[in-house]
Amino acid sequence: MNTPGTIDRPLTHDPQKQAPMTPSTHEPAGSATEDFLTSGANDSRQNRTREMQLIPEALARAHMHDRLQEARRERQANGLLTARRMQRRAERASRRARRALAMAVMQ
Repeated sequence: MNTPGTIDRPLTHDPQKQAPMTPSTHEPAGSATEDFLTSGANDSRQNRTREMQLIPEALARAHMHDRLQEARRERQANGLLTARRMQRRAERASRRARRALAMAVMQ
């Protein structure tokens, strides 16, 4: 509805020249609807505030999770390096033993 004189298109923007607001005829004065709407807005604001206060905690938790994952990957990589190092050492020892056996057989 875009007819003049409505909320979207008031006749004038000057509050002094506008018609005064009258209470609704369907609702008794002081009905609970207004309080309910206001309390809903307050609850929403409080929830938003609570969520905003918990943001640093959530960020810290995510950061710690990332750090733990990084440490786990690093431990796995170190374990793999150690295993490869020990495998090379065992292969060298095996070659030395074969060589020593071959030398003993040949003499």
